[in-house]
Amino acid sequence: MSSLKDRLRADLTTAMKARDELRSSTLRMVLAAVTNAEVAGKTAKTLTDDEVIGVLTSETKKRREAAAAFADGGRAESAEREKAEAEVIAEYLPEQLSDAEVADIVSAAIESTGAGAEGMKAMGKVMGVVQPQVRGRADGGAVAAEVRRQLGA
Repeated sequence: MSSLKDRLRADLTTAMKARDELRSSTLRMVLAAVTNAEVAGKTAKTLTDDEVIGVLTSETKKRREAAAAFADGGRAESAEREKAEAEVIAEYLPEQLSDAEVADIVSAAIESTGAGAEGMKAMGKVMGVVQPQVRGRADGGAVAAEVRRQLGA
């Protein structure tokens, strides 16, 4: 079993004992998402830490999008709850990369693939190199936007 999943379970128990409603409900949702990912597909499997980080990243993204939707809809209280849940989940993710670090990784990938001359046709090739380096540490949309910017689109 992955150590990150064990840590999530242990922290859930601690949050329940401390009667921390926000943290315990958020960790329950995250663990449910991890379990769903484990049983998805034809055969059940135990997720590695990297796969758990992928689930956590998508859960964080869902919270950010929901917070934005609630804020646009004039439901500030619900938006704040979603933001708070995203902050709890973010504690379990690796340190996030700055915009400058993402830009450096993208330029190195463009250089290594020789994609600079190909323009936007090479976006998939560059993203294939960049994605494994930034997984869980940067928002995919922001990375794609940086690749587009550097490829000149």
